[in-house]
Amino acid sequence: MPPRSLEIGPAGKAAARAIVRARTARGYSQRQLAARVTALGQTMTATALSRIERTVRSCEIDDFVAIATALGAAPHTLLASSSRDRAMRSGRKHSRRSPVGQTGDAPHH
Repeated sequence: MPPRSLEIGPAGKAAARAIVRARTARGYSQRQLAARVTALGQTMTATALSRIERTVRSCEIDDFVAIATALGAAPHTLLASSSRDRAMRSGRKHSRRSPVGQTGDAPHH
């Protein structure tokens, strides 16, 4: 049976863009970043990193945390920067508040 096609969702694509943006901003090559990730104990090759960045391979959470650490960033800051970028591209203002419960109705007591 042939392997299934891997569909990377919006969060995975945002994570890949965030990794590329942070890596290039710090001046690291894929090989350099992969070596930094491996030095942290999470085995990573430049090929694997390239596949993650091109959304050919999904980025496992352990890989993402190690990549963020190797970039000197907290994982949530990489994802937050991606959501701000998406909001700016779509013309929306980014809000840190949760949309849950924001119906505009008066609170029920």
